[in-house]
Amino acid sequence: MWRSVFAWLLLVTIAPMSAADARDVYGFDTQAQEQRFQTLISELRCPKCQNQNIADSNAPISKDMRDEVYRMMSDGASNEEIVGALVDRFGEFVRYKPEVDSRTILLWATPAIVVLGGLMVVAGIVIRSRRAGQDESPLTDEERARASRMLDGDDSSRT
Repeated sequence: MWRSVFAWLLLVTIAPMSAADARDVYGFDTQAQEQRFQTLISELRCPKCQNQNIADSNAPISKDMRDEVYRMMSDGASNEEIVGALVDRFGEFVRYKPEVDSRTILLWATPAIVVLGGLMVVAGIVIRSRRAGQDESPLTDEERARASRMLDGDDSSRT
């Protein structure tokens, strides 16, 4: 009886470990090739996971993309060719940093437009407040005397 309980506990303990997803293992000749591979897969976005790169994604499409990157690297393709092939297949979305062209110019220009617009608003407010301060005329002598009497509590000009 104890043997069956022990076997059952061992099975319950070990089973989840065997179901764990093993990391993809790729063979590289040099450390530079492995670094290039890691750089490429960290710069490409998973089409299914939305905002996760294919290096960190467990989605099947990401595994296929990693395999394709490895295959193309093994065939001698350049980084541009690899990224270009994946963009052709999955669209511009797979790039974290899209290229600047007529379709993406607004995407790249928006931060500069927002900063310049903010600076213009701040400059307008500062200029307007300075002009408002210059438009105010100083008190006449009569107004100063009246204000002084009011502060002293003696205002004979009250009606």
